[in-house]
Amino acid sequence: MAYYHQRGSRHPIAEINVVPFIDVMLVLLVIFMITTPLLTQGVKVDLPKTEAKALPPDQKEPLIVTVDSAGNLYLNNASKPNQPITPRVLSNLVTSQLTASTAAGDQRPVLVRGDKNVNYGKVMEAMVLLQEAGAKSVGLITEPAPHTKSTG
Repeated sequence: MAYYHQRGSRHPIAEINVVPFIDVMLVLLVIFMITTPLLTQGVKVDLPKTEAKALPPDQKEPLIVTVDSAGNLYLNNASKPNQPITPRVLSNLVTSQLTASTAAGDQRPVLVRGDKNVNYGKVMEAMVLLQEAGAKSVGLITEPAPHTKSTG
């Protein structure tokens, strides 16, 4: 313990050393900066850009089928959402999940994320599979279009 000398009296110095605290905070900051990009889930697709309204936030979590640029199918809540699945497996999974949500009294929204470079037929095949699996309506996911300034 350090003592403070003042003309004959010895009083302890009441200071807090914050250097270890700063070191810990910097280490935590670095850890979070490294792990945050790893937490993003999903398949990388380049969505087409359109001007559409966003869905209301009060809806249940939707079933999202992703069609990547190679035409592979993915389901967001499959056991391994980053691995492609066959059309038959997709149909079975969607059927069971839609049946469970209908039994609970509400219909889950079903959406398709299609890469803008994928063959249009592959997206249509995914939509037909979803319809056959019991989806009443299927929506498409896009990215917001960049706002352009009009000259005039």
